[in-house]
Amino acid sequence: MKPAFALDHHRLLLCLGPGGVGKTTISAALGLRAALDGHATSLMTVDPAPRLLDALGLDTASPSLQSVDLHGLGARRGGRLHAMRVDPRQVFDRLIERYAPSPAARSAILTDRIYRSLAGALSGVADYMAMEQLLELTRDPADPSQPSSRVVVIDTPPALQALDFLDAPRRMLELLGSRAVTLLRPRGRAHSSDSERSPFRTAFSVLDLAARMVLGAFDRITGLNLLTDVQSFVRNFDGMYAGFAERAAAAQALIRAETSAIVVVTVAEPERVAHTQEFIASLTALDLHPAAIVVNRITTALPHESDLDGADLPPPLLRKLRRNLADFAALKRREATALDNLRMSLAKHSPILFAPDLGFEPRTLADLATIARHLRAPAELSRS
Repeated sequence: MKPAFALDHHRLLLCLGPGGVGKTTISAALGLRAALDGHATSLMTVDPAPRLLDALGLDTASPSLQSVDLHGLGARRGGRLHAMRVDPRQVFDRLIERYAPSPAARSAILTDRIYRSLAGALSGVADYMAMEQLLELTRDPADPSQPSSRVVVIDTPPALQALDFLDAPRRMLELLGSRAVTLLRPRGRAHSSDSERSPFRTAFSVLDLAARMVLGAFDRITGLNLLTDVQSFVRNFDGMYAGFAERAAAAQALIRAETSAIVVVTVAEPERVAHTQEFIASLTALDLHPAAIVVNRITTALPHESDLDGADLPPPLLRKLRRNLADFAALKRREATALDNLRMSLAKHSPILFAPDLGFEPRTLADLATIARHLRAPAELSRS
């Protein structure tokens, strides 16, 4: 049976959703299914928790792509799976080593005290470095030791942090064009054009001078040499700003490409559905729209209570079974109500897929393969 959400037309799947809905599990299941279908697949997690690599049986301490052993899972020819957890500092270092205009500039940046603090301290830097890693995975790699992927699946951080991740390229472009960077970059020769002599230019010059005076006074009081260090840091990046801006624009275009798909993961619980609706509204505000919704942990169909009529069972056991089936029916009604509320908030014809509840937390590759093979649209589940 052909799966409802075919991967053939998607190069990138971004899995997003509220915390606690099994987003990491579904990300791994989607990546695994793409590999089992015969695609060369890379699976990347931005979430600092090591759950994804744990489930795949990989080294959680390694920041590099690792091969997942698909032996015995019936993968089609050409199917392979690699997975990794992003290390923002390592990605940033690699960018500097690759794009610094000279060995001296590279060494100056990598040993700069501000860079060493910035590379690992700011969440915005981590978001953007994850985007840089994404670009490396989706492009033909310059490093022949790295696998070329037909499909890339990204496990993002929970909800609001995922929005920061998606918006990272735009924020990087804004930063590179901001007055803060312009103020601290080395000054060129003065120009005498009319635009340079405009009132706006004069106003900015006054602001620049005021900002420098404040930082200079701060340095004199504290002895930290903050202005000098920041100027040195910004100066070391000269010649690289255009490259960062170009890659930020490429990352922004990649997220919105026709071959990219946002997959929102949720569960059929009223509170989680409400969070999911709010999250989808936030995506819409960014002009981003889900290509599919995956409802995780859908309970398996059980017999109706009436099917017990005439069953040759001891009365105490029969009463217990009837109570259990009544409780299960109430749970399914609650689940159905939550799903109806979810459908009402979605665009018409938005595909919804169901992932089965295994009855336990998936911890092995075999568990993930079971979910991957049973990921179905509601109509397909009813025919199963």
